[in-house]
Amino acid sequence: MEKIVLGIDVGTTSVNAVLVSSEGRMIDEVSAPHDLLSLRSGWAEENADDWWNNSVTVVSRLGERNPDLFKKISCVGVTGMVPAIVMLDEKGRPIRNTIQQNDARAVDEIREIKEKVDQDELFALTGGYTNQQHVLPRMLWVRRHEPAVFAKMKTVLGSYDYVVYKLTGVRSIEMNWAVESGLFDIRRRVWLTDQMERFDFDPAWFPPANPSGKIVGEVTPDAAKITGLAAGIPVIAGSADHVASTLSAGIIDRGDLLIKFGGAGDILYCTEEIRTSDKLFFDYHIVPDRYLINGCMAASGSLVKWYLGDLLDNYGGEALKQLDEAASKLPPASDGLIILPYFLGEKTPIFDPEARGMMFGLTLSHTRAHIFRACLEAVIYGFRHHIDVIRELGYEPRRIIATNGGSRSRFWCQIAADVLGQEVRAYPSHPGSALGVAYLAGMTVGAFDSWEGIHAFLTEYRTFTPNPDAVKIYEKSYRVYRDLYEQTKQSCRAVA
Repeated sequence: MEKIVLGIDVGTTSVNAVLVSSEGRMIDEVSAPHDLLSLRSGWAEENADDWWNNSVTVVSRLGERNPDLFKKISCVGVTGMVPAIVMLDEKGRPIRNTIQQNDARAVDEIREIKEKVDQDELFALTGGYTNQQHVLPRMLWVRRHEPAVFAKMKTVLGSYDYVVYKLTGVRSIEMNWAVESGLFDIRRRVWLTDQMERFDFDPAWFPPANPSGKIVGEVTPDAAKITGLAAGIPVIAGSADHVASTLSAGIIDRGDLLIKFGGAGDILYCTEEIRTSDKLFFDYHIVPDRYLINGCMAASGSLVKWYLGDLLDNYGGEALKQLDEAASKLPPASDGLIILPYFLGEKTPIFDPEARGMMFGLTLSHTRAHIFRACLEAVIYGFRHHIDVIRELGYEPRRIIATNGGSRSRFWCQIAADVLGQEVRAYPSHPGSALGVAYLAGMTVGAFDSWEGIHAFLTEYRTFTPNPDAVKIYEKSYRVYRDLYEQTKQSCRAVA
């Protein structure tokens, strides 16, 4: 008997929802946009109620378009950005805008924590050193700069946890939010309450951390009334968006590697053991007994968008096609032009919020097409840097999968194959993390019987093989790219 599951994805600029059938087909997909707010340089905030209102909108629309199948929904999963911070008062209402995972305001707080906390001990427990993505520095910033607001806080949730709460009334944290918070012991799988108390944080603010597929509640009558869902449908804890994306891309075996061309750039490598690096992040995979070594570049697609939008005054349409064609005819490595993509500072693998973007090697012979191509190459150089770190840990990518916006560009994917020196399989119509969390929900209630079944959704792809001549050229250019940051990082800090 066919079962239907619902997946909701709380993204940076929109909420997406999908209906998925146990027979291996995507039934329908709906999205609704919202805004990323940057009130000051380095700030990144959103309105949590926009996420909920958009979730109501997309779920209701799916119900209107698929009334019969909508009634068959057997489980709901929610995924989203991590670790965004949603602070709630005692009545469960947000007390301020969320502070997003790419927010870079808490520079002083990071320094303070590093002075008070043994970083090697923290790394041994959490798999990471204090960095801008951790929850503690951003919460300390709120306490310091908005004490009246902070005093109202009773609960902390993540993006998808908040939507789960609005659906079920249950305050729950999914385990990968806990992992990326920097306040969680990744081996014992418990909160580091002593770390919280060291900074006068109440451990009661942090709800229980649950595995992704655990059913944490049911759709309440109130949520049912406004979404159209049936009351009583089980809702799982959910998943970090990048982790759900690995499942939906078929990254389920040791050696599988995913590169995600989003606004930021994610790279995830699947292992069978817990392995940490001071240059990368760590997450539990949705798939049992699998783990993910992963990184996140602060700027990827956003770098390209900035160049086309701000520098070229919203270049698009036929003009963009001509620019893309002109760039594709240029030689690999853009005639010596190299861009450092640190236009928002950088997370992994250098963890430097004061790093800055750079165009190196410019001459009067370079054109806008050269700069466009160099932007694309810079993102792939960043991915290559991550793969170098993964190799330093003793791992080798068995296969490379590309998804999200950049995977739709044949030109960009060919650059990826040439810079990485390895075949790249691209899924240009990949449905993303909403499918991943829907499939997880389906596994929880028996709609699917194996993790390998995800491949039924992955039938359309393109394969790109490296050009040996381009590989040699890019190898030389990449070495210059790696040297540039080391030679200029002190100067970057002087102007940050």
